[in-house]
Amino acid sequence: MAQLVLKQKAKRFTGIGQYGTLFAIVALIAVFGVTNDQFLTYANFSDIIKSVSIVSLLALGVTFSLIVGGFDLSVGSTASLATVGAAASLVLHSQELLVALLVPVVLGVLVGLLNALVTIKFRLPDLLATLAIMYVINGVQLTYTKGFSIYDNMPIDGGTAPGRFIPSFLFIGQGSIGPVPFVAILMILFFAGAHLFLTYSKTGREFYYVGSNVEAARRSGIAVNRIKLYAYVLSGLFAAIGGIILASRIGTGQVSAGAPLLMDAVAAAYIGYAVFGTGRPNVVGTLIGAILIGILLNGLTMWDVPYYAQDIVKGAILIVALGLSYIQKKQFA
Repeated sequence: MAQLVLKQKAKRFTGIGQYGTLFAIVALIAVFGVTNDQFLTYANFSDIIKSVSIVSLLALGVTFSLIVGGFDLSVGSTASLATVGAAASLVLHSQELLVALLVPVVLGVLVGLLNALVTIKFRLPDLLATLAIMYVINGVQLTYTKGFSIYDNMPIDGGTAPGRFIPSFLFIGQGSIGPVPFVAILMILFFAGAHLFLTYSKTGREFYYVGSNVEAARRSGIAVNRIKLYAYVLSGLFAAIGGIILASRIGTGQVSAGAPLLMDAVAAAYIGYAVFGTGRPNVVGTLIGAILIGILLNGLTMWDVPYYAQDIVKGAILIVALGLSYIQKKQFA
């Protein structure tokens, strides 16, 4: 009897959690809109979308690793590496748009392959392995830049850097098509593609099979290691794309610029568990989670809450997200 009561309570809690994130977004918009005249302006919503586009892509990478039962802690550092790679291509080596996009993408894929190597071949726990890779990446970018950011007209070898951030690259993070920020279009396209891939393709469904039960997936003929390899490569790829947008938005290659985004990305991915009661990591939930975090942090900034105090809120959000994901897992177990 007691067990039945507990299950009914869990179901009611789960039902609230299904739409709780959407209600929270509406409530936050209402509260911040009433308390600050500038919150509901086009300029502010444009800023929110631009920041959400970066966090959401890193969170999408985390989501792919979570789906296969792994966990990628290196997405923030990968974004930083991509930011430095794009900036170095433009400013230090005077390259054009294609190279400035290819270099960070290749770097992201290489990080994904490295994560796959240590987790699949060396069989290290995903959490510890990607944590170690995170430190390696930080060391690589700091060694390459000597701890300095890369920017237009920066001093180098007694002169100034030969290249600059070209307008076509800056358009990615700063430009608009009509009233719509270009990054919003990119974000929608990437998330729509990821959703279609995971929902309707055979390989995408195999991602979920592997994450649900590795041994059962292996016995059914699924190449488990290959699927995990794909997941980590996609995680590195989307983190790199987020880094490209970050570099384009700020117009510099700031060292460790992506590191503060890790907690936001992880929280967004875990919030996705509870959205619509799916009980598993999913693309739509991750996007909604990223939007929630973006609105919250923007509103807190407009309230003049110090950035270091915002970490308290981020930590609380992560605790709630982890709690909801645990409840969802138990509900669907």
